[in-house]
Amino acid sequence: MENKGLLIVLSGPSGVGKGTILKKFVNDPSLKLAFSVSMTTRAKREGEEEGVNYYYVTKERFQEAIDNGELLEHAEFVGNCYGTPLKEVERLRNEGKNVLLEIEVQGAQQVMAKAKDALTIFIVPPSMEELEKRIRGRGTESNDVIESRLAKAKGELALKDKYEYVVCNDDVDRAASEITNIIKKHMAK
Repeated sequence: MENKGLLIVLSGPSGVGKGTILKKFVNDPSLKLAFSVSMTTRAKREGEEEGVNYYYVTKERFQEAIDNGELLEHAEFVGNCYGTPLKEVERLRNEGKNVLLEIEVQGAQQVMAKAKDALTIFIVPPSMEELEKRIRGRGTESNDVIESRLAKAKGELALKDKYEYVVCNDDVDRAASEITNIIKKHMAK
């Protein structure tokens, strides 16, 4: 399909600022973005909404989605499952929208294996020290969970070269601008 939208994978370690960067450009009408809402088994955080931030489901429903091939990708992270509903992604792309997946590295690897046309962008922190400061600054998780996230981040950062683009989140506005330019470049192809 000639006017099929892009599949954009925005990934990086937990706490790197994916959501913060995303807020800077997600409503730019020139990008024709559609935000793919993921399914998760994790508890809803304060201020999050069902069907906006995530689809919150039980572990049983999540496993059913995996078994039925309903997910483009899925991952388990610190005891919670996350996944992208395939049918919704395809519907949006077929409408000419550029579907943006803000997902963890494990899921991004699955998307890269299944969707060879995906535009992949990896966000890195300026340093591990800065990443730890950001994660601890949330104040939402126990020290054990924070340590787990940091250990996982080190392994994920080693995979950055598998992505088409690597963007450093040393400044949110600059990183958002760089990602906007990358998307526009691929829209023009």
